[in-house]
Amino acid sequence: MALRTRAGHHDPVNEDTDTVVLWRPTGPEELALVEASDWREWPPRLPGQPIFYPVLNKEYATKIAREWNVPASGSGYVTRFEVRRSFLSSYEVHRVGGESILEYWIPAEDLPTLNASIVGRIELVAEYH
Repeated sequence: MALRTRAGHHDPVNEDTDTVVLWRPTGPEELALVEASDWREWPPRLPGQPIFYPVLNKEYATKIAREWNVPASGSGYVTRFEVRRSFLSSYEVHRVGGESILEYWIPAEDLPTLNASIVGRIELVAEYH
């Protein structure tokens, strides 16, 4: 179910800014590729991964890292990054569970444009084993 939000409603930044803070739970393989990019971009999606799913809050990213990444690969990580609001304006926020379970669905072919819209570096903010 797609959820249209007014500017700033779910964004954890001032609505007057031109960036949006996003979170990404990830496993060790993807994290190693992000580190290899000098923390500047997300790697291309693998076959069978047609969509990149950044989430809108740290709590949801933490839940995925702990409950999915740790059992699947032995460790899970939470990252934080900022993206230009102008890039995200053409995508809807999707509610995939409770009220705070929100994410963007970025098609794999749009990932290079997303990467070009990252402001600053991707930050590692939490690690779980």
